[in-house]
Amino acid sequence: MKILKTTLFVLLFATTNLYAQYTKEEIKKHPCIIGSTAFVLLNFIPDNESPSFVQLNLGYRINTKNVIALELKQWRYYEPIGIPWGPLKTDPKENFPGYVKEKGFAIVYQRFLWNGLYTAVHVMSAWQDFINQNNKKIDRGFQIFNTYRIGYHIKFFKKRFFIEPSLAITHRPYHTKMPIGFKQQDDKWSKLFFAEPGLHVGFNF
Repeated sequence: MKILKTTLFVLLFATTNLYAQYTKEEIKKHPCIIGSTAFVLLNFIPDNESPSFVQLNLGYRINTKNVIALELKQWRYYEPIGIPWGPLKTDPKENFPGYVKEKGFAIVYQRFLWNGLYTAVHVMSAWQDFINQNNKKIDRGFQIFNTYRIGYHIKFFKKRFFIEPSLAITHRPYHTKMPIGFKQQDDKWSKLFFAEPGLHVGFNF
């Protein structure tokens, strides 16, 4: 919840104090983007359930309103993604009998609405390894993992660097059958998750 509150604060501050519109000339000079997410820093927090999160974003600004991007991702998670915010989110009783290691790529379309305010759709193809409590792979899977995001683009240092605080809804419209213990836990929860915070960082070149 602290991450969520911080993201909301930054987003509200940004929309009332900063502007992030790029001109056609600036986009022509620096149309490409490389970046990641600040949440990779969670890997450095001592925790038995480290996400081992890796993300690389490669994008292109088509014009002042439209951006397309490719996201390469890898992470692991220990409980169903659909558990809403609250005490059950961190309850060990809701954990899988092991964890899911996932990697894949997402195609992203970002649309700027007003100044730095934007929406984005991320459609990800994700390949899964199901790891049991003995740290052995017991099965493989695949899922489509979509993210519907609203956020604000804040630029720094002559508009070359930026951050994008955001909130999102995630959605799993399709996934293959899970191993029985994983499926029992996952079936208890929705395929949607609301108010996921985001904090993308990037460089224009």
